[in-house]
Amino acid sequence: MNRTRDPAVSPLVVEHFSCGYGGDAAVVVRDASFTLASGTMNAIIGPNGGGKSTLLKGLLGLLPATPTGSARFFGGSLDAARARVAFVPQRAEIDWNFPASALDVAAMGLARKTGVFRRIGREGRDAAMRALETVALADVAHAQIGALSGGQQQRVLVARALAADAELLLLDEPFANADSAASARLLATLQQLARNGRTILAVHHDLAAVRAAFDRAIVIAGHVVADGPPSASLSGSVLAAAYGIDLTAAATTLTTPATTSTTSTASPRSTDSQAQAHRSTAAQQ
Repeated sequence: MNRTRDPAVSPLVVEHFSCGYGGDAAVVVRDASFTLASGTMNAIIGPNGGGKSTLLKGLLGLLPATPTGSARFFGGSLDAARARVAFVPQRAEIDWNFPASALDVAAMGLARKTGVFRRIGREGRDAAMRALETVALADVAHAQIGALSGGQQQRVLVARALAADAELLLLDEPFANADSAASARLLATLQQLARNGRTILAVHHDLAAVRAAFDRAIVIAGHVVADGPPSASLSGSVLAAAYGIDLTAAATTLTTPATTSTTSTASPRSTDSQAQAHRSTAAQQ
């Protein structure tokens, strides 16, 4: 079912949102606030353990503890908008040995409309096939999901979201463990979906890809460190704060004149090269 999409209504507005796994000590993300615009590519970036995946699951009510703050989907509650929102989990959370084909998995996106235990009819199978065509997997529609490559498996999960006609896709590390070719194909698919008016929110680790292909980067390290265009939110100073790098201390240590000792033989040239490499590494993390 195609809905009339109103670009003036934000797909997701998050205000002072905190979530975790129960108890104050287990709060992982605190006081997060951001707003997504329709038809945009949005990345969540941050260090391991910073709360990126936890934030997605908290927004979707998938954590054992009740979050605080608010999250409005298309101007209302998640329950009211569930048919318009889809979650693409990490590949590691799926049993790929399950006896199902790529087409079967894509058709699972229709369960909300048809009911979990009702048979998918021809119309539904056609919708699932169109979703597979969108992610360039029509040729493996009848292959068992375990026989697919990692990149193909990730795109099958995206096809499931498309079969549901979701307008907001939340993806948890969709590019993890995918080779460069598979990542490029998936990225191109997501960009096309955004051009067609769907909104993408994806946990990502490749800063270069985010800078090149995403409209916005939300940096999370237990809280929102920065939020905006990648050119601003992925600056060296922002990433240093998010990843816990003290650039001033590092620069001071590396530029202190070397003293003669029996354990140090570094020349001025090698010391300068080390400092330059350290700054480059810190700025790129």
